[in-house]
Amino acid sequence: MPSPVHHPNDPLHGITLETIVTQLSERHGWAEMGRRIPIRCFLFNPSVKSSLTFLRKTPWARLKVQAWYVAEMPDPAAPGPRPAEPASRP
Repeated sequence: MPSPVHHPNDPLHGITLETIVTQLSERHGWAEMGRRIPIRCFLFNPSVKSSLTFLRKTPWARLKVQAWYVAEMPDPAAPGPRPAEPASRP
C-alpha cells in the first residue's frame, strides 16, 4: 500500500482510524495508551475492534487519539535521508 500523500491542511488525509490505533498500540502498548488517554477501551480488555467502536462514537476521544498520532508524525519539511542519486557516467 503506498504511503498517503501529504496534504498541508490535513496531516491525517488517507490515514484510517484503524491504522492510527494499530500503530499506537504497537508502538506504545495498551497500558501506555490507557495511561495517556484513560478510556475503558484502552484500559480493560483492549482491542483494536473495541477501540474503533468507541472512538467512532466519541468525537472527543477520537480527537485526542488523532492529536497524539499527529504529534508523533515526522515533520515532512525536516531534513532527512535523501534518495540516492544515480551514478554519473564519465
